[in-house]
Amino acid sequence: MRKCLIVLVFIFAFCFAAMAQEIKGVVVDANTEEPLVGVSIALKGTSIGAMSGLDGSFKIFVPENAQQQLVFSYVGYETREMAASAVSVVKLKPNAVVLNDVVVSSQMAIQRKTPVAASNITFDVIEEKLGNQEFPEILKSTPGVFPTKKGGGFGDSEIRMRGFTAANVAVMINGVPVNDMEWGGVYWSNWAGLTDVTRIMQTQRGLGASKVSAPSVGGTINVVTKSIDAQKGGAASYEIGNDGYNKMLFSVSSGLMKNGWAFTVLGSHSWGNGYIQGTGFDSYNYFVNISKVLNENHTLSLTAFGAPQKHYQRNNNDFLTIKEWQRVGNYMNGDSPYKYNATYGFGQNGERKMSSYNEYHKPQISLNWNWTITPKSNLSTVLYTSIGRGNGYSGQGATATLRNYWYGATNGLVNNTYRNPDGTFAYQQIQAMNEASTTGAQMVMSKNPNFHNWYGLVSTYSNSFTKNIDFYGGVDFRYYKGVHKNIISDLYNGQYFIDYTSRSGVKASNNAAAADPNWAYQKLQVGDVVYRDYDGFVMQEGAFAQVEGTFLDKALTSFVSGSLSNTSYWRYDRFYYDAQHAKSKTVNFIGFTIKGGANYNFAQYHNVFANIGYISRAPFFSGGAFLQSTTSNELNPNAVNEKIFSTEIGYGFNWKFVSARMNGYFTKWMDKTMTRSTDILQTGDRAIINMQGVNARHMGVELEVKATPISWAEINGMLSIGDWQWDSDATGWWYNSQGQPLADMNGTIANQVGGGNHAWATIKTKGIKVGGAPQTTYDLGFVLKPIKDVRIGTNLNGFARMFADYTFSGSNLSTNSTYIVKPTWKVPGAATVDMYASYKFKLSGMDATISGTCQNILDQTYIADATDGGSGTWDTARVFYGFGRTWTARLKINF
Repeated sequence: MRKCLIVLVFIFAFCFAAMAQEIKGVVVDANTEEPLVGVSIALKGTSIGAMSGLDGSFKIFVPENAQQQLVFSYVGYETREMAASAVSVVKLKPNAVVLNDVVVSSQMAIQRKTPVAASNITFDVIEEKLGNQEFPEILKSTPGVFPTKKGGGFGDSEIRMRGFTAANVAVMINGVPVNDMEWGGVYWSNWAGLTDVTRIMQTQRGLGASKVSAPSVGGTINVVTKSIDAQKGGAASYEIGNDGYNKMLFSVSSGLMKNGWAFTVLGSHSWGNGYIQGTGFDSYNYFVNISKVLNENHTLSLTAFGAPQKHYQRNNNDFLTIKEWQRVGNYMNGDSPYKYNATYGFGQNGERKMSSYNEYHKPQISLNWNWTITPKSNLSTVLYTSIGRGNGYSGQGATATLRNYWYGATNGLVNNTYRNPDGTFAYQQIQAMNEASTTGAQMVMSKNPNFHNWYGLVSTYSNSFTKNIDFYGGVDFRYYKGVHKNIISDLYNGQYFIDYTSRSGVKASNNAAAADPNWAYQKLQVGDVVYRDYDGFVMQEGAFAQVEGTFLDKALTSFVSGSLSNTSYWRYDRFYYDAQHAKSKTVNFIGFTIKGGANYNFAQYHNVFANIGYISRAPFFSGGAFLQSTTSNELNPNAVNEKIFSTEIGYGFNWKFVSARMNGYFTKWMDKTMTRSTDILQTGDRAIINMQGVNARHMGVELEVKATPISWAEINGMLSIGDWQWDSDATGWWYNSQGQPLADMNGTIANQVGGGNHAWATIKTKGIKVGGAPQTTYDLGFVLKPIKDVRIGTNLNGFARMFADYTFSGSNLSTNSTYIVKPTWKVPGAATVDMYASYKFKLSGMDATISGTCQNILDQTYIADATDGGSGTWDTARVFYGFGRTWTARLKINF
């Protein structure tokens, strides 16, 4: 608390007031005359500025002796410069070049026009509020969105939207999809640099306005980075924070020059010890954009950015029970017990060891071409590539039990087999065990290369058929190859390692054992492969089209859209298969979407909207198309498309001082893919089951309110209430890893698929609440501007009705039986208070800002993440606690 107050006092110490005159006006869209919210108004050549309010109005205080030129800038609109004496109603024209050069014009929702629930966050808000939080956490004041830090390592955060997991939330950067092509999620550590280069971030909940051929279920996050809209100049900043956090940044932009060229370059370096014990990190970020306006019809823009990083982790499986968290507090020497990291430790010589560590670099390069064919038609195309290189780490063991010891915890309890008296993981004991072993190392460490090459093309054609009818159509092509290995990186003082757990018992008729009878018993060294060595391939071709109409003197807008896609999957396995059998069969899934909606501005301050849609999308590569995608080429014979039906209605109110948006939604998710495997059979194989008929129902209401009751105060609030539950019971059929149906769990093969002697299992989930995210969230925020160039803000952010997430393993199931899922534990609700402040001033003639943030300023203790322990009670639930008080302070200079 003291550190946060020091930061704020430091900011306010620089405050001063000056004599000024007041200039008022309103900013509107030149075409629709709708008010524009959040337009930046600056007094040219100074740091004096303001933002337009909810009705487009603004008020700026200008020193009497200053030049009277005001600059109006807004994302997607042409920048306009006007004399203050001429300011009354300022009309800004949409800038087709700025939007189309990153292929986002058809992806972004427009308030009071696009019939979806959407929220915008600008760069100024990110810069002001984020501090050293994870990038997704800027969305925690957005309805229906719940970010969590998971294990708490750098970039290890996760986001859920309307109760749907990260794999079902589409993320797009400059119109390019970035969700993993194999399992659908996003590793935010790869995108940490977005903090510095985002100019606007929009969440579209539900169906959304994005027109790519493979959409999401829960919603879409659209991130638009800086481009030729960047103003001439640059910036440098230095930031410090809790637990040794440091960040340095430098950027420079040319602005759009007379010869049509523009460039922006940014670089930053972040490092620190991490809030969680032993989670130090070192991260870089770079961003380069080079753009050229060839002529009035053609614009090219080349963008490259990446965030190479290394960070220690707390394993996401190391949830502990509430009682266990209290016990491990004895290890923390008076620090918070919730910072404890069960895999933190050192080797025999005091060297830092790790079993949870990540190093990765995933640059994205895109070339954007915008062609204005005629005044009414346009073609926007982006060609992109993403080249991922890096490793995670995981331990290997001579037996399954020894392999599991690498995890810091099991079933919510710390593994004490290799544990020092001070609570650190006893890596030195593993070294000593391996030294004494006469049969090779018993436990070794492997790094897990997860390389990928990803290429894609998205091209969108638009045309105004008539004054009232617009058309969008295009193609979306993607090709992805992921290379997955486990390579021994440390024998921990052993002489060699024999990979019994991976290679024993595999069927010799179609793998490397057929050519080498000693294959399962090789003495492996550092650099040799264990557990897996395969490539995953994904190819997708798609097309999309949309027709938009504007009627009743622009009061009514409507659309209907559709898409069609083909997704192909195949594997190439070098580990479990010989060359003849290494390549799997290719499986294809045809998907489609159809959706429509309308928005009606029925009065000056009121609008209503509605949308409806149906989606059929391919199951994921991992856990869907293949029975066991890590170790087997066998296709899932029961894999089918997932289906989603969604509908939504909403109401908006926009008045001079108050803006409010309310919506209700209903989403039915059908045929969700769910596969599980269980213990090794008597044949040495594993039994695998694919559950069919897994359905869920998500519905709720969301409310956003913003108000400016007085010129120096802003109020914003949010309330989201959901009702999410599993809506069916599911049945699945048992197979072995070669895809053969099982008659029983002893490995006996059935005579016919789906026959009376084909082993099955049923899970009873109907009525069980969807866990992992709170079904009620709320936020109340204030921003005060007591004197010129000073901003002070605070947010109360809370949640309730969060049910522990749950999963079941194959070991919960048996042959021809029913497993009943018990109601999961309801996590106690909680609320935290964040504060932030900034002050703008002149430093040697340059604009400077000193700012600070303090998250959870009251140091509230709360459970942020929970997994049910099976009993539905608190004592068996496994949890992660949220961070306590954290803080940052920063000085930024613009030149």
